[in-house]
Amino acid sequence: MADRYLSFTGTAPGRFLTRRLGLPQPAELRRWSPERPFLNGSLTRLTAGTSTLDLAPVLARTGLTPGGSAPAAVVLDATGVRDVDGLGEVHAALHPVVRSVAPSGRVVVLGAPLDAADHHQAAAQQALEGLTRSLGKEIGRGRTVNLLRLTDAAAAESTLRFLLSPKSAYVSGQMIHLGTREPTSPDDWERPLTGRTALVTGAARGIGEAVAETLARDGAHVVVLDVPAAEEDARRVAARLGGTALTLDITAADAGERIAAALPDGLDVLIHNAGITRDRRLVNMPAERWRSVLEVNLASVLRTTDALLAAGSLRPGGRIVATASIAGLAGNAGQTNYGASKAGIAGLVRCLAPRALDDHGVTVNAVAPGFIETRMTAAIPLFIREAGRRMNSLAQGGLPVDVAETTAWLAHPASGAVNGQVVRVCGQSLLGA
Repeated sequence: MADRYLSFTGTAPGRFLTRRLGLPQPAELRRWSPERPFLNGSLTRLTAGTSTLDLAPVLARTGLTPGGSAPAAVVLDATGVRDVDGLGEVHAALHPVVRSVAPSGRVVVLGAPLDAADHHQAAAQQALEGLTRSLGKEIGRGRTVNLLRLTDAAAAESTLRFLLSPKSAYVSGQMIHLGTREPTSPDDWERPLTGRTALVTGAARGIGEAVAETLARDGAHVVVLDVPAAEEDARRVAARLGGTALTLDITAADAGERIAAALPDGLDVLIHNAGITRDRRLVNMPAERWRSVLEVNLASVLRTTDALLAAGSLRPGGRIVATASIAGLAGNAGQTNYGASKAGIAGLVRCLAPRALDDHGVTVNAVAPGFIETRMTAAIPLFIREAGRRMNSLAQGGLPVDVAETTAWLAHPASGAVNGQVVRVCGQSLLGA
């Protein structure tokens, strides 16, 4: 359903009226397209403290050029900030340039891991999270602000390319931690998944279909998995993408074994997207509503992941990306079952990620969508839908492609340093952290 308020605020009368009334003024977001794959404009690089990062080679490959009075992106290297005086340098660096960042521009703050042996450094680096979240809520005009903690610039290339591109339009206020895993650069950054097989559950429609499309765009052979009742749609999507349709009940006890049997050569990317809602307040929720949501959204993910890892179906360098939700991170009235299932996904990711990497060479991450414009949200009553759209720093709902682009970044072969992360795709929702 079209966001008529967003369209209205894009007109001269709309801008005048909303400004006078103090209403939200969302800006139309700049998203990726083949014709416009990069942000238009320059990159301003700033430093606070003393840094040893070799950022120049990585930033040179983002499609942005150094210099310019109205930067499309600002990267502040604050990895060397170790005390309160260093935070003063952060202010001194950002203060003169924030106002000049172009609409739909990006601010990326680079921080260091917290040093457990130095509480001054830990305090200063933790302070960068409060800065990032607060700046994201005030910067406006479709601009985003994110914090990336890292120790090696080369391992951050896929993440910096994502955060400094139109693909990250609905990702803001996020804290992403990178490990030290040696990066694996693809032969072709435009089609990084060439020669790889990706399976997407619940891919016959909605967000799952958008994920399948994006992975296919990036070169993957996509296996479109959905329930038997959606077989016609699954085959349609697979045919359009040059992929393969696979229909089965993901909650079946042998679903993992059946997937492994259908893919004897293995797979490289496993996307757990399938999910359902059965909303009702807990006091009015029968056990069946609770059980069905937990079974589809969490139990099936646990079982199939375990089975595919045990069978060796995920090849070394593989990626598992599950779908959480801000309902699981912040809670939502009427969704105790759904919130429990999605919080469970976050727990799965954080616990399994280090073991899966050590034992199988596979990373495990999750996306956590906020208000995304789908057929489901279109059915929400008008005033609740409008509140959901505006309750984030970008003052609008996201699109399925926003979740898909974030998923594709996590599935990227050069994203091996991203592991155990739950990344919100919510426009920096005002709900929760």
